Amino acid sequence: MSDRDPSVDPSAAVRARIDTGKPHSARSWNYLVGGKDNYDVDRAVGDQIKETFPGLVDVALTSRHFLGRAVRHLAVDQGVRQFLDVGTGLPTADNTHEVAQRLAPDARIVYVDNDPLVLAHARALLTSTHEGRTDYLDANPYEPEAVLKAAEATLDLSRPVALMILNTLGHVAEYERARSLVSRLMAGLPSGSYLVVSDSTSTSEGMIAASDAYNASGAVPSGGAPEVDAYCGVGRKP
Repeated sequence: MSDRDPSVDPSAAVRARIDTGKPHSARSWNYLVGGKDNYDVDRAVGDQIKETFPGLVDVALTSRHFLGRAVRHLAVDQGVRQFLDVGTGLPTADNTHEVAQRLAPDARIVYVDNDPLVLAHARALLTSTHEGRTDYLDANPYEPEAVLKAAEATLDLSRPVALMILNTLGHVAEYERARSLVSRLMAGLPSGSYLVVSDSTSTSEGMIAASDAYNASGAVPSGGAPEVDAYCGVGRKP
C-alpha cells in the first residue's frame, strides 16, 4: 500500500473527490451512449429515465452523432484546425480529437471540464497525432476568461477556433447566465470562429417528466438537467 500523502499525489486527490455511491450525471450519460465508465447506481438512474421516456437513448446517441458530423463539417468543409470543447464529459468513442485528427492530423484540441471524474479519465483524452496536439484543462467553465487564457498554451487564438458546448448549457440554471458564458467565450475568439451547440428543449410531457426524474435522482449538478429533446446547431462568427 502506498503511503503517499494525497495532498502531493494528484491522482489520489482526484480519486478522493469521486463518490461512487451516488449517481453522477457524466456516468449516467456515459451509460446511455453505451460507455463502460459507470456503476450500478448510474445505470439505475439511466434505466429509470428510459422507462419514463424510452426515446432518451436515441436522443443521447443522436447528440453523439451530431458531434461527429459537426467536427467533420468544420475540419473538412471549413478548414478548421482548432477546437475548444467545453464541458467535455467522459470519453467514449469518436471524441472530438479523434474525429478531428482522423480528418486533419494537424488539428489541435483543448478539452475543458472541472469534474473530478472526468479529470480521472483525462489520460484517455490526452492522445494525439504527432502533427497535432490534444490537451485537457481542469478549469471552471463559469470563468470564461480564465479558460481562454489557459487554452492559449495549446491554441492560437488569433486563428479561427471551433467552440464546442455539447449537452452542457442545460446545467446552467439561469438562461441569461448561460447566454453570458457563451458570449464571453466567443468574445475571446477571432472572426471566422464557430460555435457548436447541442442541448435540449421542452417539447412533450414525457420529456419533461424524464427531465424531472433525472433532476430528482441527484445525478446532476445543482443547476439541474434540461428537458431531453435535442437542439443542435453550428454558427460562424462574422
